[in-house]
Amino acid sequence: MTLVLGQPGSGKSALMKVLSGQFPMDKNIVLEGEITYNGTSRDQLLCHLPQFVSYVDQTDIHFPMLSVRETLEFAHTFSGGKVSTMQDVVNDHPDTVIQHLGLQSCQNTVVGDTMLRGISGGEKKRVTTGEMEFGNKLVCMLDEISTGLDSATTFDIINSQRSFAQNFHKTVVISLLQPAPEVFALFDNVLLLNDGEVLYHGPRGQVVEYFKTLGFVCPPHRDIADFLVELSTDEQYKYQVERREAFARSGIRIATLTELYTPIADTRLQDMEAHVKLMPEFHQSFWAGTLTLLHRQFLVTVRNKAFLRGKAVLLLLMGLLYASVFNRFDFEDVQVVMGIIFFSVMYLALAQTPMLPVYFAAREVSTNNGGPISTALRATWSPWVFVQTAGAYILFELLLFLTNLAFSAFFFYISCVTVDVHMAKPLAMKESVLSMLTAELKLIAPSGELKFDQAKVQRDRAEFFPNAYFRTPAELVTAAKEDAELIVTSSTNYCTKYGMNMGEYYLNFYDIQTERSWILYGVLFNLVTYFLFMFLAYRALEYKRIETPMNLVAPKKKLTMDYVELATPKAVEDCKILSAKSEIAVTVPNREKNFVPVTVAFQDLWYTVPNPRNKKESVDLLKGVSGFALPGKMTALMGATGAGKTTLMDVIAGRKTGSKFRGKILLNGFPATDLAIRRCTGYCEQLDIHADSATIREALTFSAFLRQGSDVSSDMKYDSVTECLELLELDSIADRCIRGCSVEQLKRLTIGVELAAQPSVIFLDEPTSGLDARATKVIMNSVRKVANSGRTILCTIHQPSTEVFMLFDSLLLLKKGGETVFFGNIGDRCCNLIDYLENIPGVPTISADYNPATWMLEVIGAGVDHTVDVNPVDFAEAFTISSHKIALEQNLSREGVAIPVPGQEELSFANKYAASNLTQAYMITMRFFHMYWRLPTYNWTRIVVYTAMGFLFGLVFVGADYNSYQQVNSGLGMLFCTTAFLGIVSLNSAVPVTSEGRASFYRERASHTYNSFWYFFGFTVAEIPYVLVSSLFFTIICLPLAGFTDIIDLAFYWLNLTLHVLCQIYLGQLLSFAMPSVEVAALLGVLFNSIFVLFMGFNPPASAIPQGYKWLFVITPQRYSFMLFSALLFGYCPDDDYVKVIQSLEIGTSLDMTGFPRGCHILQKAPQAVGRIPIRAYLDSVFDIRHNDIHHYMFINIMMTLVLRFLAILALRFINHQKK
Repeated sequence: MTLVLGQPGSGKSALMKVLSGQFPMDKNIVLEGEITYNGTSRDQLLCHLPQFVSYVDQTDIHFPMLSVRETLEFAHTFSGGKVSTMQDVVNDHPDTVIQHLGLQSCQNTVVGDTMLRGISGGEKKRVTTGEMEFGNKLVCMLDEISTGLDSATTFDIINSQRSFAQNFHKTVVISLLQPAPEVFALFDNVLLLNDGEVLYHGPRGQVVEYFKTLGFVCPPHRDIADFLVELSTDEQYKYQVERREAFARSGIRIATLTELYTPIADTRLQDMEAHVKLMPEFHQSFWAGTLTLLHRQFLVTVRNKAFLRGKAVLLLLMGLLYASVFNRFDFEDVQVVMGIIFFSVMYLALAQTPMLPVYFAAREVSTNNGGPISTALRATWSPWVFVQTAGAYILFELLLFLTNLAFSAFFFYISCVTVDVHMAKPLAMKESVLSMLTAELKLIAPSGELKFDQAKVQRDRAEFFPNAYFRTPAELVTAAKEDAELIVTSSTNYCTKYGMNMGEYYLNFYDIQTERSWILYGVLFNLVTYFLFMFLAYRALEYKRIETPMNLVAPKKKLTMDYVELATPKAVEDCKILSAKSEIAVTVPNREKNFVPVTVAFQDLWYTVPNPRNKKESVDLLKGVSGFALPGKMTALMGATGAGKTTLMDVIAGRKTGSKFRGKILLNGFPATDLAIRRCTGYCEQLDIHADSATIREALTFSAFLRQGSDVSSDMKYDSVTECLELLELDSIADRCIRGCSVEQLKRLTIGVELAAQPSVIFLDEPTSGLDARATKVIMNSVRKVANSGRTILCTIHQPSTEVFMLFDSLLLLKKGGETVFFGNIGDRCCNLIDYLENIPGVPTISADYNPATWMLEVIGAGVDHTVDVNPVDFAEAFTISSHKIALEQNLSREGVAIPVPGQEELSFANKYAASNLTQAYMITMRFFHMYWRLPTYNWTRIVVYTAMGFLFGLVFVGADYNSYQQVNSGLGMLFCTTAFLGIVSLNSAVPVTSEGRASFYRERASHTYNSFWYFFGFTVAEIPYVLVSSLFFTIICLPLAGFTDIIDLAFYWLNLTLHVLCQIYLGQLLSFAMPSVEVAALLGVLFNSIFVLFMGFNPPASAIPQGYKWLFVITPQRYSFMLFSALLFGYCPDDDYVKVIQSLEIGTSLDMTGFPRGCHILQKAPQAVGRIPIRAYLDSVFDIRHNDIHHYMFINIMMTLVLRFLAILALRFINHQKK
């Protein structure tokens, strides 16, 4: 078993990913050297590597809706799921792994995430480790698996890995950040890395002596692993070359190379031939794996109740709506018939949009449930709308199903090849628009009446755009031919008059082929499209890995600061005996502080949650916990994983949003108010949640300016930012974006954000989780300095080294179940704690140089190894009768702890927020402007999409002459398409951007960082410049190409298009703020878009909308934009000119229309029912569009936008979907 050590960025993860075949080998990456497994090269085993080499990643990525047991059972199933040998029984069975990892108490709890309460961070890390335990893995690569685990649990897990390695001859490679001495002693070999180069690789027992020969001596009481990591830090940069050269010449290196080039034993070669090379690429067959994935996706979908409810509402509403609006329509109104089929295709495309976030959440899952859902919708409304002939109806459903499959495959493919959902949504919607445009052009522009040269271009182009074009004629032709009632009920006998039935006549009128072979072509085209995009998606998933950049190393800079080097004979020649005090010292200048010292006390706290197995019952996570924390002191909250440390801190800090608690929380002896505890405290959460588009410096400055009082000068706030950067050694990467920072950099930033706020009390939940030993010591030394300044520190910590543990003054120790085991001062070198526990009968004495924190947890029964006898002592009961319990009660009765000091005022704040409104507005608005500028996948993608759509629509209508009935309808159809599709693209693109920021917003709101209004204001303002630019690109490209060149009209169109797009974006933001997930928000976006597009007043036209649905017509935002654009470009005709035109029509005289606006022109080739009327009158009578109402339309648009913003601020203020 090999331990890999090195500071973050040294190449530990990269090495393990390369060895396990998990490293993304792009074209710009060069891999040199040779990798063999029992003498067989890596290239020969590349397909088999995942079956016998496992890699446990640093990050915990799971389905939050699945329980721990379900997650592990699925991993077991994918690894074969068969128990055939004793080794399989030990390694593969889920129950065994659950017990081995100590997950019995939470096995039926959902994993959870930042928005859903689930298991703890340490338990989640164990689930990640457990997933890789299954299968016949001969090589195990475990990357920083101890993050979030207490030292006892870490020891048990590493010890079990050692047992597996020895008993089953496994090769186990583990990287750890802060291994305790007893954990370090479990390994056979050590690999020490720095900047991707080897400083040492050899036996663990020889590493100390090896560095001693180089002049580096490990001081007493210094953990060996910590000492080794510190040798490769920047402070020792002058020795790096010397150490590398020394190792290359050392006997250990020579012995390692000798062993490396020794021929492989025959038994190993036989094992490779008999086992490894015969391993299948996948343990499950294709169909078995598909069924397993379907089962998992079914569970994930079923438990997303909000999404399912939204989908059910969408299906019901849209089905009833379409059925009732188009019920008993006239089949001779062919434009309506074509419109119905077009809307069905459009819905199929829109219905895939909510699935994009699901695809991105789990790229490896390629199942989808779109087909059955669309079939259910059509089964609801198509029998009401179309024919009742069974054959036509079945064919109709089949074509809809295949079209939906084609759209589903296309959206899934887009999710596999794009970087993120911000790029995928506008691109997918643009391609969907291209696909649907040809069908809409057939609806709005009958080819028999097209008068410009683009007619053939449209027909030719239509043949290359999928789905809508080929499928639509097949359905209508089939319905026309197979339904005799269609001909009988018609007032015209089309067979006698035209030699064809009504369906064929109108399809020819629209230049749509009527041969039955086109039905087969439509079926085949959709099938080919589906299989093509699924194959492309498979290739993308198999050969293209899109990963977020992690663990990027900042550029090196030479450090000129003074520091104390590790004592060595070379550095201190006159030092004969090394002192235990030889350690790194960080000198920080003293700065002025602005806070009020606060004592935190809590008495008899109980916290209760519903029992996940039985909702009617409850479980107590905290049971009568009491304690206090004093200014200038550091209090540690410790205990086994799952003992309730984070829960206790959440309760004290007022961060719990669910369940209930009882007890007292006091500040300086006064009952803690919600405002006081949020204003005077800083909370470092276990999960690092930030606005990842900001830089590190910007995040600290944001916290300093918004959470320090307005009476503090700007210079002092900037000074506190500089102090945090220096304390946490972030100054070298201060101007780097948070997105892409490594785990330990994010952890330091999380602490820095709270330190920059200069609070009186700081809560730190696992501040050292994910940090190496040196970073841990630097951070905890910094925290110690903060405490020395008079602040109160409460900190949960899992694996403190002896040095770090001794920085604390007091300890609150909890056992599993949330009961107190110890509270009090730990004493000099932990003497009080050690004496108390050793005096309890049955507790073993601590050995010399043993870490008291590790010993303490082992004594009280922490860890996961239950094969050994656990001390039967009830430590909680022992504490209740101890002198420490009496001392606790006496201290709580002191003035200033749980009783106010006479004359001292209660901690209060005049304002809810520390910063002024002006400061809040400026800081938040600038953050949003920076975020948008640094989000090219959202902003630049939509600019490109708007430009492409401008060219598309403009080129289609180049040279158009809008005088005939068909041409006017074509122009109106273009405005309908552009208004609808630009709004749809904008809404769907805004949803994921808005949803991603909710977690950081909830965290900042919990600290009363700013008023929700200013967050809303920043989001509102930041969109405007990009919408103006993208709308301008569309306007200046599309309208002139389509024949609209008046400058004033273009400017007015641009202004109102900007308003229209903003309205749709703000609707998307409202849905994101109000809905529990991005999937539900996108689903409601589909619902609203589907309804609004139907009632825009084009198809069906305003005059044909049923009276019962007029109210929907009135409240549709897109309607007013469409009517405004139509009136602007087609409806202008001054009253004087209009009177002249009407008079000429009445008396039958001709009128020279030269110089008359377009709205005054006589509508040519209009049906008899319409007659010869001006275009202005046609718009008024059929579409209820009047040029005189343009400003009314614009006013209503503005009012609707304001209403949406008002609802958005209400949602931000009063809705919180984060459950903790």
